[in-house]
Amino acid sequence: MSRAAFYLSLITAKTVKLGLKLTQLSAGTSIIGKIVLKICPNFLSYSNSYIKTKINVTGTNGKTTTSGLISHILKSNGCSVINNAMGANMLTGVVNAISTSINLLKKYDYSVIESDEAYLAKIYEKYDADYLLVTNLFRDQLDRYGELETTKRLIQDGINKKENLTLILNADDPLVSSFLGGKEKIFYGVEDVIYSDDVKKIENKTEESFNCPCGKKLNYSKKFFAQQGHYFCDCGYSRPQVKYKATVYLYKDFSILKINEEEFKIPLVGLFNAYNALAAITLLKELNIKNIQQYLDSFKVAFGRSEVKFLRGKKTLIQLIKNPIGANEVLKTVDLNSNILIIINDNYADGRDVSWLWDAEFEQLKDAENEITVSGIRAEDMALRLKYAGYPQEKIKIIKDIHSAVKYMSLKEGNITILPTYTALLKLNKIKDLKKK
Repeated sequence: MSRAAFYLSLITAKTVKLGLKLTQLSAGTSIIGKIVLKICPNFLSYSNSYIKTKINVTGTNGKTTTSGLISHILKSNGCSVINNAMGANMLTGVVNAISTSINLLKKYDYSVIESDEAYLAKIYEKYDADYLLVTNLFRDQLDRYGELETTKRLIQDGINKKENLTLILNADDPLVSSFLGGKEKIFYGVEDVIYSDDVKKIENKTEESFNCPCGKKLNYSKKFFAQQGHYFCDCGYSRPQVKYKATVYLYKDFSILKINEEEFKIPLVGLFNAYNALAAITLLKELNIKNIQQYLDSFKVAFGRSEVKFLRGKKTLIQLIKNPIGANEVLKTVDLNSNILIIINDNYADGRDVSWLWDAEFEQLKDAENEITVSGIRAEDMALRLKYAGYPQEKIKIIKDIHSAVKYMSLKEGNITILPTYTALLKLNKIKDLKKK
């Protein structure tokens, strides 16, 4: 009966997906997963035999971009890949992606699954895994996860379920580099960062500091942002030996990574995206994938991750913000001459606690040339934060309804920058006036 339930769940998944596409009632990023698990609770166990190599990507920031890069280059090399490209990364979202992709007559080369930190252990209860890539651990959604040690424990619980896991870890993050278990650990890290003349170098005031396992505060010979850098302790504890070392050259519209003497041009901006690209390239190198640079050139970012769209002909850059460290890195790249729209929601998927707005350095926008529009459920909170950041109160426009705010922005002259939280991003994705070129 269970195998029959698996087949029935696949037929149902594809039928519902077609129905949602025809009716446009939903993007269908998790609802199909809920239905599938009702029909076949062991769906992930049965799906294992249809995928040769299974890759998971987790961490606080960069999961969607990193998994998207890996998936794109694998597909470009002729591999068959299952990927939850829309970023739905909880259990139902993962099941959604796999159930709508699997063909019973086909065996897939790879699955590249972005996984929410809190759901990794639940996914690994029934889903086999070969590689787990961890990007970083920053304070994020304190109402869901609590402090960083809780987030780390949730990921460690997942690792503990898979003895044969190869871990791809960010050596520059002391929380990430200290994960235990797995059959092998591969470390990547940044050696140095060089800024071009057209990129503003802004020191973060928002810092994270952690103690060595011996109890003393970690020292740094280099610190790039948040807790990421070259750390050490007087007791002898230090950043681990790095297999994939990168010197990062940051430009206004792209980045260059020199990794172990091999150079890669990345069509992404900001140091945070350079880390994402380094993580992806590390995994691809471990898989012995060729032609990485050739296919990097054609990579298109996921919706809202430094994506360029057009709003009634006006160039519009959309960049997701969801926690202080990630927001700080995005804010460094904002064009202060553009028309800025910030959309803050506090739905469950965003995190109910928006106190992070006061930790993020919105002071970087105080010299913005044009009026700043704020929208979403917590628009007034964002307006107050801008006021205390030193931005003139009389230049702040509050339009709580997101559709109305986007329509208002479309009437302005010049380029547009939109900074939304997650559920605000989902609403933007449904606005027809926002189009690809």
